[in-house]
Amino acid sequence: MNNKSTKKGIIGRLLKTIREFYPVMMPFTIVCIVFSAIVSSAPAIFMQNIIAVVEESWQNGDWNAVSSKIFFFVSILVAFYILSLLAGLIYNQLMAIITQGTLKKLREKMFNGMQRLPIKYFDANNHGDIMSHYTNDIDTLRQMISQSFPQLLISAISALTILSIMLYFCLWLTIVVLVGVVLMYFITKKIGGGSAKFFFRQQTELGKVEGFVEEIMNGQKVVKVFCHEKESEADFDRLNEKLFSEAERANKYANILMPILNNIGNVLYVIIAIVGGILLIFDVPNVSISGMAIRLSIIVPFLNMTKHFVGSINQVSNQINSVVMGMAGTERIFNLMDQLPEQDEGYVTLVNAKEVDGVLTECEERTGMWAWKHPHQAEGTVTYTKLRGDVRLFDVDFAYVEGKNVLQNVSIYAKPGQKVAFVGATGAGKTTITNLLNRFYDIADGKIRYDGININKIKKSDLRRSLGIVLQDTNLFTGTVIENIRYGKLDATDEECIAAARLAGADDFITRLPDGYQTYLSGNGANLSQGQRQLLSIARAAVADPPVMILDEATSSIDTRTEAIVQRGMDALMEGRTVFVIAHRLSTVKNSDVIIVLDHGCIIERGDHNDLIAQKGQYYQLYTGAFELE
Repeated sequence: MNNKSTKKGIIGRLLKTIREFYPVMMPFTIVCIVFSAIVSSAPAIFMQNIIAVVEESWQNGDWNAVSSKIFFFVSILVAFYILSLLAGLIYNQLMAIITQGTLKKLREKMFNGMQRLPIKYFDANNHGDIMSHYTNDIDTLRQMISQSFPQLLISAISALTILSIMLYFCLWLTIVVLVGVVLMYFITKKIGGGSAKFFFRQQTELGKVEGFVEEIMNGQKVVKVFCHEKESEADFDRLNEKLFSEAERANKYANILMPILNNIGNVLYVIIAIVGGILLIFDVPNVSISGMAIRLSIIVPFLNMTKHFVGSINQVSNQINSVVMGMAGTERIFNLMDQLPEQDEGYVTLVNAKEVDGVLTECEERTGMWAWKHPHQAEGTVTYTKLRGDVRLFDVDFAYVEGKNVLQNVSIYAKPGQKVAFVGATGAGKTTITNLLNRFYDIADGKIRYDGININKIKKSDLRRSLGIVLQDTNLFTGTVIENIRYGKLDATDEECIAAARLAGADDFITRLPDGYQTYLSGNGANLSQGQRQLLSIARAAVADPPVMILDEATSSIDTRTEAIVQRGMDALMEGRTVFVIAHRLSTVKNSDVIIVLDHGCIIERGDHNDLIAQKGQYYQLYTGAFELE
């Protein structure tokens, strides 16, 4: 019951969505489809009339009026076919617009919704599987909307029209046809229902295969360096085998359906001919709406109507494959669209500010001074706090998985302009702290205050706008070099971007590129070295000019010589800013105001370089090489 309700819900939601997108075009298209289907069933009536005319003329021996009557019926039939052709052309054109327009709007809804999802969604889901929603799932939906839905509607209307004509002509023969149709229904339900779950599994496994292929493509150098080709092939074969197994079972059901239904249709055709002959020979009284006696003019058209009727039922069954796949893809699309967006209850915003007579006020123009706009609903007042970069963590606990704390009782005090460094082995919780500062994740216990304001009260977009971050893994986007730098501040001028590149030490290699700052990058900057990509990432953070900088292994991919160049730019970049530095190279944190040593989510040492060396604790061991970070 739940499964059926789910299927109906998916179809109902999809139809409602299409109707919202095309409130006028969709009903008009349905009218054209219905008209075309009804007209295509009309020949049965004209065939009966033509045979009746011939039969009557043969009995009376009067053939003079036959040709004119037949010509009249054929002329009307041709007119109906022309109207059906026009209706078909119209609805096919409209369906192309509706289908592609619906897919376009759904892709937009998926992508726009995906931009609002929390980081943890992307951490928990395979990126290739997410991509599959935009490719395979959308394609199965396209096939269902453009082909299956119109064909199902045409077949259903044709079947109902022909059934009505059958009842009009002869109840006995109609009952025989309906018995055969009931048998076809139960076979379709049994076989089609069995394939539905396997088609959904097929779409899921297809997403996993695509995710694995994307992962291997991105890590191809690593695969080759470690000679992991055979193992990758084995892993792919295992996933591919699983996909094959689910696809085989799904299509096995679907592929045996049509031959069975076709044969039932052929048998039913023969049975109708036999039953009709018996009724005609024994002159059985006819029961019909028309009141006509059973004659050849009824039996012969009935044979054609039986074939047409069974063909319509077969067409419905033939679409089960596409419908089930389309429903599986649609369900996955709606599942992505239904993911809860990142929650943000913040109401403190970041605004441009200036001081007038010693009082901080909000202004429209960019002054280089920022302030937190803090509305107090209870008092109906608004206060402004100057953005200084004072960041403090009080007794913070955090766990990615409940019950497995990554941070325990962490307290950190970073005053404006201070440089705070985090040191510790992999997994100690260094990057987690920066994730919490950006509110990619929310803390389980404790407080984080930014300029004295609880960061839960600050709107996430404004919070992140005030923080600059340079990650260990660089992400460059398709576009020019200067566009990638401008990503940090979309309204930055070319001069500001170039100044940021010079500050980061990237100007030297950029000017040596074929087109300088207009050099086109693609594939995450595949034509640049890792160090050059990192320099662009630093320049991107520099152009944003934030009061707080987070450098997460920012120089880990840069050689020692380049690091010296970058470090000068970094020093200039960090001037007057609160800076959080994560580094394995202790040489990059020596000049920090505070060095915090983490171990298994706890702070075990705190102080500047000289203090920690004097303590001769873990930092001393790390610095002197007596203890390795890893």
